[in-house]
Amino acid sequence: MRTLALLLAWGVVGASALPAQPTTPPGDPNPAPPIEELLKLALERSPSLQALRQKLAGTREMVAPAGALPDPMVEIMLQDAGFPKYTVGSMEMSMVGPEVRQTLPYPGKRDARRALVRAEVAVQVEELESLQRQLAAGVRALYGRAYALDQERAVLSAARELLEMLAATAATRYSVGEAEQEAVIKAQIEVSRLEERSDDLDAERAVLVAALNRLLDEPGTTPLGRVASLPPIEVPAAPWEEAVLASSAEVAARRASVTTAQRRLELLRLDLKPDFATGAAVGLRGGFDPVVTLRFGVELPFWRKEKQQPMIRAAEHELEMARAEVREAEAAARSEATRLRAEWERAERQIVRYREALIPQSSAAVDAARSSYLAGRGDFSTVIEDFRLWLEARSELARREADRFMTWAELDALIETPSSDEAIASTRSPEPALNDRGAQ
Repeated sequence: MRTLALLLAWGVVGASALPAQPTTPPGDPNPAPPIEELLKLALERSPSLQALRQKLAGTREMVAPAGALPDPMVEIMLQDAGFPKYTVGSMEMSMVGPEVRQTLPYPGKRDARRALVRAEVAVQVEELESLQRQLAAGVRALYGRAYALDQERAVLSAARELLEMLAATAATRYSVGEAEQEAVIKAQIEVSRLEERSDDLDAERAVLVAALNRLLDEPGTTPLGRVASLPPIEVPAAPWEEAVLASSAEVAARRASVTTAQRRLELLRLDLKPDFATGAAVGLRGGFDPVVTLRFGVELPFWRKEKQQPMIRAAEHELEMARAEVREAEAAARSEATRLRAEWERAERQIVRYREALIPQSSAAVDAARSSYLAGRGDFSTVIEDFRLWLEARSELARREADRFMTWAELDALIETPSSDEAIASTRSPEPALNDRGAQ
């Protein structure tokens, strides 16, 4: 009679304690904010992004000065024919007065200098874009890992309830002589193992949240609410290589570096051309008529073999280096596209496998082992083994879902979707938005 009562009770527990997937508790008081809010915060607050934005703003301010004329030189000239006597006004050759000199760069040099700074601005724009995408990918990756940990925590909670029932059942059967003490001890060991894993989850999550807070520029102990689900994601149709090459910010930055190297080389070649100098002076001679002097000079690149030509050769090497870096960036982008495609397809297949096969099968196995044990035909070790499979299948499904989400985040950093463009564009507003985050 006691065994029958346990069987009925266990059957009820089994129906409620073996969900296909962990679910969000209704009215969860501490949900994590949507990923879009965290992205906006990170892109607005990130010190590294702010530093690069300030660097870009400073470089933009240098465009106009790069093409400005050199400042003129104003001098006071004294010509005294009777020196050390002061003879201005008494001798015709003695005079005093102001003189102005102005250097004029060779035609095209000013435009070339402005073009060089504009090219440097273009490089920094692409570097900022690349950093924004990397930051977004980092936030999404941490969010995905938090989801996997929170789902595993929910699984552990359900598993603990089931294990407590198993331990109570084993203890009851042992007390009436229907089971060995080993079953009671094994049930207790499994409860301790769940507590061990729960502590590990708490530590892993604390480290993860601290890493996320670093990206958000918040105190490391700022809590993050429970991540109950991941946002829907879409990927472009394969192959991805051409799309990656067309939109990769890293590739664009390296291509912009080639343009910068070309502009620098053009400017250095122009330095082989002479600059000019003009000047005008007025000599006041007291009672005599004033003397006007006009000057025109040419600055000759006389030491070009020791100065300009080595600099030109160095710039040519820099240009070839920049072109090689473009090829390296393109090769890396193609490789990343292939890797991410493989990882995406693997994650998709594994998620289907867990949902359609491993989770239903592990539930059926633990139910069968439990029923056999209660009927006196099975061994408690089999129940524990099948319970572990049940627990592992549900935890692994969450990890596979997180892996797929993180793979998409990496891909999106290479091939941005319209939603990601909007998220990054919103950060260009000077006023940061403040958002509340749920507590853990």
